[in-house]
Amino acid sequence: MKKGPLRILGALVLTASCASIAANTAVAQVRFVSGKLTGVVRDTAGTPQMGASVEVIPEMGGGASHEFLTDMQGIFRGDRIATGLYTVRVTLAGFLPTLQQHVRINANLTTMLRIQMESMFASLGQLRRPPASGTSEKDDWKWVLRSASGMRPVLQWDPNDPNTIVSNDAAGRARPRMLVQFTDGARRPGSVSNMASAPGTAFAYDQGLGNAGRLLLAGQVSYEDAASGGVAAVWMPAGTLGAGPHTALVLREAKLGPEGLIFRGVRIDQGGAVTLGDRAVFRYGGEFVLVGLGSSASAVRPRLEMETKLNDQWRATMIFASQPAEPNAFDELPGDDQGALSAAIDALDSFPALMWREGRPVLQGGWHEEVSAKRKLGEHGKLQLAAFHDDNHHAAVFGRGNNLPTTDFFPDAFSNGFAYDGGGGSNWGGRVAVREKLANDLELTAIYAAGGALAPNEKFGGPLRNSLRMVTRQSVGANLSAKLPRLGTRVLAGYKWIDGTAVSRVDSYGESLYGMDPYLHVAVRQQLPKFAPGRWEAMADCENLLAQGYVSVSTKDGQMVLVPAFRSFRGGVSVQF
Repeated sequence: MKKGPLRILGALVLTASCASIAANTAVAQVRFVSGKLTGVVRDTAGTPQMGASVEVIPEMGGGASHEFLTDMQGIFRGDRIATGLYTVRVTLAGFLPTLQQHVRINANLTTMLRIQMESMFASLGQLRRPPASGTSEKDDWKWVLRSASGMRPVLQWDPNDPNTIVSNDAAGRARPRMLVQFTDGARRPGSVSNMASAPGTAFAYDQGLGNAGRLLLAGQVSYEDAASGGVAAVWMPAGTLGAGPHTALVLREAKLGPEGLIFRGVRIDQGGAVTLGDRAVFRYGGEFVLVGLGSSASAVRPRLEMETKLNDQWRATMIFASQPAEPNAFDELPGDDQGALSAAIDALDSFPALMWREGRPVLQGGWHEEVSAKRKLGEHGKLQLAAFHDDNHHAAVFGRGNNLPTTDFFPDAFSNGFAYDGGGGSNWGGRVAVREKLANDLELTAIYAAGGALAPNEKFGGPLRNSLRMVTRQSVGANLSAKLPRLGTRVLAGYKWIDGTAVSRVDSYGESLYGMDPYLHVAVRQQLPKFAPGRWEAMADCENLLAQGYVSVSTKDGQMVLVPAFRSFRGGVSVQF
């Protein structure tokens, strides 16, 4: 009889304990999968608005909506909001309703919004939201998370508060801009896939599409004997270059000589990013390239990148990408606010090198795998340590020569240059890079790299391809970029030294990542006095000024000079409206 009440009492205690544990677990789960939202509501004059109604509506699933009111400072706050995408609707008497879509709430983080409301009694010409004052400063010293949906907000790591994320306003995009360039010379000479070394005109147009994002359009036309043209379109739903998804379409056509073949190419690129929790971001993308020159050649080029924040100082990154890597269009000269427009024009010149092999066209290609760690150095410095593996299938080799077999040497119709398929090769390497912002307009980049490169054998014989071998080479390089305050001149000068003969690039992925071209290279941008509408600049880009690295070889194919980096000059003027 005594065991019955004790058993009942024990059962009650056990049930209460389980309920308590379950409740604590549920609370922990809520805390883990919920975030916070805060924001401020102002009018166009910047005055905080009290009493505005803020409704937070989930865009997916059956989650609960939330409603808030702003206080005397125009601020609203919400805790324990389930993670996901939300639409924020703000209403207030005397103002037009404001809608902000695709606001992402992340676990254990605070998302901040800045909302601007238009007066209902404003004139029609004043209903448009004015552009944000000033241009957004490129900040290399903060950790940036890319939105998973590709929509605003763009999430930016705030080192002063590791639990806060700052969100840019989706509607605060700049007015349309346009850039026109009048130039002479090729950006990357050596392949018919790239722009010809001839006078040409290029333009880029940047247009905001409201909630649909942002559209970049670019075009280029070359004159004289190297008649060619191209058009590119880049759509960015996030509205920010390099953040969120993007879709690019590039079309190119060029006539090779007065009676030569017609080169046609198309490139379709798609990419995006997904945030994983509050410490990792996964970037993905891929492109399809199709070229035609008598017969066709195509390639599928994927790229994957996982970046993880280990602590306040260290980040780790794993990369799997196609070779060759695209030029880093976002690493511009100091004070350059043409990043998006210049990137659109560079997209026209982003085809891999085209070569002949046994009378058929082939595209330069390969794979690059890399594991790296980055660390902050003080307030304005970064250190990168990387180990990588390159597996080249069709390594591009460039040179000059006459009377070479046309079945394997793709000749330049306007010079004695050629592009050649050097074959495949696999190699391992490493990289140490330091980037230090010495002042507001002065930055130093130094790199040491060791990796594989193609080099000719000491004894030549047979075809050129059989005379090349993969060897390990070391390189040391430095770039110094600066802006002269009074003259408005922007300069980037650098030198990359290689410890031996090489006819292909050493750590080509690192070259693209840091803009570190072989040997002596200089780029200058000089703002011109205002004499017409727009902002005018003179520009000059010089590569391998001392013509170093040229290798003379004699094989069964003939006498030739192999050139890892052509000495070239590209100059002209640009005007931005």
